[in-house]
Amino acid sequence: MTTDELKHRTKTFAVEIVKFARRLPHDNATAHAARQLVKSGTAVGANYRASCRAKSGADFISKMTTVEEEADETLYWLEVLVETDTVSAKAVWMLMNEAGQLLRIVVASIKTARGRSR
Repeated sequence: MTTDELKHRTKTFAVEIVKFARRLPHDNATAHAARQLVKSGTAVGANYRASCRAKSGADFISKMTTVEEEADETLYWLEVLVETDTVSAKAVWMLMNEAGQLLRIVVASIKTARGRSR
């Protein structure tokens, strides 16, 4: 996957997260989870773009580690929404699948970058 393809994929993911969050109920607990979900889900792409402008290998690894954390946090908030019966697992399956795939791609990139820096 090229840098541009992953930029597009992470941005598309952010857009889908925002669209999903807009459809959630508006009670206090769900609103909190939705805010956190939007924050982490959109940060995946924003931080990936920042990593593409890294000044060094160490800077790239640092920025990609942030992408990893944000993708994992996004999965967490999706799991919370399912486990609180706010949404069905089926309703978030595609988002969880994409978050998981992005997480695996990022972890592999970090491992590759660490191998190169040794």
